Amino acid sequence: MIIDLPTGPYEVVSSGGYSPGPAPVSRRLFAAAHVVADPLGDNSPGSPAVVDWDATLAYRNHLWSHGFGVAEAMDTAQRGMGLDWAATQELIRRTGANAAGPFACGAGTDQLAPGTHSVDAVIQAYLEQIAVIEETGGQVILMASRALVAAASGPDDYHRVYGHLLSQTSKPVILHWLGPMFDPLLAGYWGSPDLDVATDVFLEIIKSHASAVDGVKISLLDASREVAMRRRLPAGVRCYTGDDFHYPELILGDSHGHSDALLGIFDAIAPAAAAAVRALDASDIASYNSIFAPTVPLSRHIFGPPTYYYKTGIVFLAWLAGHQSHFKMVGGLESARSVPHLIMLFKLADAAGLLPDPELAVHRMRAFLEVST
Repeated sequence: MIIDLPTGPYEVVSSGGYSPGPAPVSRRLFAAAHVVADPLGDNSPGSPAVVDWDATLAYRNHLWSHGFGVAEAMDTAQRGMGLDWAATQELIRRTGANAAGPFACGAGTDQLAPGTHSVDAVIQAYLEQIAVIEETGGQVILMASRALVAAASGPDDYHRVYGHLLSQTSKPVILHWLGPMFDPLLAGYWGSPDLDVATDVFLEIIKSHASAVDGVKISLLDASREVAMRRRLPAGVRCYTGDDFHYPELILGDSHGHSDALLGIFDAIAPAAAAAVRALDASDIASYNSIFAPTVPLSRHIFGPPTYYYKTGIVFLAWLAGHQSHFKMVGGLESARSVPHLIMLFKLADAAGLLPDPELAVHRMRAFLEVST
């Protein structure tokens, strides 16, 4: 099948994608899921999010069908970039009520109004969100807080906040370190712009409360730093890679251990990623590597700078793959990537075998180009 792109004729090679299968067992895998906007709602920038709940929950069922846990209400769902706290609460509750597999949910402080708040206010905001999640039976993911960056005077305030929160949760949580490439307002997290100092503070908090920590999600896009940190974690604390550039090698691991995964790119590549890890379950490393290999250029493209706009590529691919009927986003974020960027995404998704209905994908790509060029 040939499609005429502005870059010239292109032959589509996808032949149908991957079928659902049993959950992988050698690694614990979460896919951070996006939300589907209501295309007829007012989702302009700054407006309260209007979500298509049926399509949003259907996408979670897609992820569960491939054996993933769903990481709900994370930055992939546009927390802080279009998804307000009122919509986030409803998202968490609906996912909990309709769960067909494991799920964990992001707790943050984004209900606080912009501006400076006290450390105590930050703690109370976290506790409010933790309560919503625990009511649903979901596992808590303690997300990094912009408000805490603004309120904290140094590492001691991070010890105070996280120490209090970890003494209050009912079951072990996942701690999330989201780097400034994903959110510039999180620069200096853990009380220092020096990553070595910040790492030491992070590990001190984990070691002081290890029984309350299931694992840590590292989103710094630095494989060597993740491996070094992984080797310093207390026994029983998992490392969930959040590295959308180096995930195959980090999940595979080495003689000292491996990373589990909680990734935004898994939203886009779930069928291939599940097949790869099932190959790993069978000790078929060659198949593991060959399945994952073409997904890496796609992921690096989707998460290219400015990285925080990766959500646009995630949703565009979900539309091309037939998981939603439109390419609209809360906060109007469908405009955040250029036409050339999305054309390249189409080609890379095709090369990775992630267009399950190639004819539909070509039809939609043609329609997109007709109104965009």
